[in-house]
Amino acid sequence: MQWKQDFTPIADQLWLSAIVALIPILYFFWALAVKRMKGHVAGLTTLLLAVVLAVIAYRMPAGKAVMSVTQGAVYGLLPIGWIIITSVFLYKLTVKTGHFDIIRNSVVSLTEDRRLQALLIAFSFGAFLEGAAGFGAPVAISAALLAGLGFNPLYAAGICLIANTAPVAFGAVGIPIISMEGPTGVPAMEISKMVGRQLPFLSVFIPFYLVLIMAGWKRTIEVLPAIIVSGVSFALTQYLSSNFLGPELPDILSSLVSIVALAVFLKYWKPRSTFRFATESEVAVAGQVARATHSSGEVFRAWSPFLVLTALISLWGIPQVKAALTGHYEGTNSLLKFVNIIGSHLTFAPPVPGLNNQILDANGQPIAAVYKLELLGAAGTAILLAAVVTKFIVNISWKDWAQTFVETLSELKYPIVTIASVVGFAYIANSSGMSTTLGMALAKTGPLFPFFSPFLGWLGVFITGSDTSSNLLFGNLQKVTATSIGMEPVLALAANSSGGVVGKMISPQSIAVACAAVGLTGKESDLFRFTVKHSLFLIILIGIIVYLQSTVLSWMIP
Repeated sequence: MQWKQDFTPIADQLWLSAIVALIPILYFFWALAVKRMKGHVAGLTTLLLAVVLAVIAYRMPAGKAVMSVTQGAVYGLLPIGWIIITSVFLYKLTVKTGHFDIIRNSVVSLTEDRRLQALLIAFSFGAFLEGAAGFGAPVAISAALLAGLGFNPLYAAGICLIANTAPVAFGAVGIPIISMEGPTGVPAMEISKMVGRQLPFLSVFIPFYLVLIMAGWKRTIEVLPAIIVSGVSFALTQYLSSNFLGPELPDILSSLVSIVALAVFLKYWKPRSTFRFATESEVAVAGQVARATHSSGEVFRAWSPFLVLTALISLWGIPQVKAALTGHYEGTNSLLKFVNIIGSHLTFAPPVPGLNNQILDANGQPIAAVYKLELLGAAGTAILLAAVVTKFIVNISWKDWAQTFVETLSELKYPIVTIASVVGFAYIANSSGMSTTLGMALAKTGPLFPFFSPFLGWLGVFITGSDTSSNLLFGNLQKVTATSIGMEPVLALAANSSGGVVGKMISPQSIAVACAAVGLTGKESDLFRFTVKHSLFLIILIGIIVYLQSTVLSWMIP
C-alpha cells in the first residue's frame, strides 16, 4: 500500500513539524559534543530515534521505515565503506613494508615545516583526490599521510576535514553540480560559473585558516608568502576552470597548479623558522632529516602506490569509463564495450522490498528505491586494484597482503557500523519527509533567505554526508523559493552547493572516515568538537557572501 509524505504532520504546522524533525540532529550534536559517545553508539541511537519519530510523528509505516534504513545502510557499505576499507588497506601496505618511511622522508626533504606539509597534503593533494574520486577517499588518504608524517592524529584528521571544504562542490569530476541540472532545469555550466564566483573566496582563505588553527597568528604570518602562493594559485585556477571549462575539472586542475606552484616556490624560499608541534622532540626530527638520503628511484617506488591510486581513481572518474564499469556504456570503443559486458554483470539495482515506488512525494509521484550496488564501478574497487598492483611494487607476499587486509577489516568494524547507521539515518530523514520539512522552514526566512540559503546546503550535507545528495534534496526548493522572493535562482542553487562544502567536516560519515583513517576509532566525539566551531564560522561567512551577491554585488551573477 502506497504512503504519501506529509511535511507538516504536527497539527499541520510547519514550525512545530520542523522542531520535531530537528530532534535527531540536535540529539546527535549532544551525543558527540556534550555526552562524548563513541561514534557507533551515537550513530545507532540517532538512527533509532529517527525511526521512532518517522513512525510516530510523521506516521510513516514501520515496515517502510525499516526498509528505508536498510537502503541507506547498504549505501553506507558500498560505496562509502568500501572506499575507507581499501584506502586504509593501501596505506597499511606501505607502512608494513617500510615504504611509508621513505615517503615521510621525501616530504621532509622538501620541507620539514608542518605548516607547509599541511598545505601540500591536506589542502592540495586532498583536493586532487576530491576531484578525482570524492566520497571518503580524500580525507582517508590525506589524513593517513599526515598522521604517518608525525602529525597528532586528531590534528591530522581535523585539518584534512577543514581543508576538504574548498574542493567539495566540484568533487568526483563535478557530479554535485551536474546532478542539479536535471531536477532544476538550470544548466550545469551556469551553476558552475556561480559556484566559481563564491568558492574562490573560501579557497584563498582556507590555507591561511588551516595554518592559523595549527600554529597561531604569529607563526601563520611567518609563512604568509607560501600561503598566498598555495591559496591564490588554487583559487584563480578554480575560478577560470569553473567559468570557462565547466564543473568537471576545477578540482583536478586547481590542485595540480597549487602543488606545482608551492613546490617550485619552496625551492627558492624557506620560512625563517621551522614549525614543529610541541610534542615533537628535536632529536626525533633531526633523525628523520638525517635518514632522508634515499635515491630518486627509491622515492619514486615508495610513492608509486599512490601514483597508481591517483591514475586509477582518475580513470574510474572519466564519464565514458564510469559508464562502462557500471554497464551503461553506449559508445563504439571496443575496449569499453568489453568492459561494459563485465560491468553489466557486476552492477545490481534490486528494488527495496516494500519501499520501491511505495512512497508518494508531494506531487503524488512514486519514489523509486533500489539497492545500488556497483561492484566494479565503485571508487573503492579502483583503490583495491591499486593495492593489488602495490603488492608487486612493495614486494609483499600474498599471505602478508591478505593478512593486512583482514587486519584492516578488523580495525574498521566500528567505523563501518557508524557509517552504515548514519547513512541509514539520512535515508529515513529523506523518505519520511523530515529533511524537506527542515528545508521548507528555512525557506520561510523571506528577505533574509539569501543569507540562510547556504544553510540549507550545510544542513543537507550534514544529514546525507554528500554535496550531491544535498543538491538533489534541496535544489528545487532553493529554485522555487528564490523565484518567489525575486532572488536569482542560479545564486540560490550555487549557495546550496557552496554552503554544503562546510557541512562536510561535521557530517557523521566524514567524521567516521577521518577517525578510521588515523586510528581514532571511538574518538569521533573529540573530532566533532574540533570541527564543529569551524564549520559554523565558515557557513556564516558563506551566508554573508551570498547575501552580498544578492544585493550590492549582484553584478557577480552570470
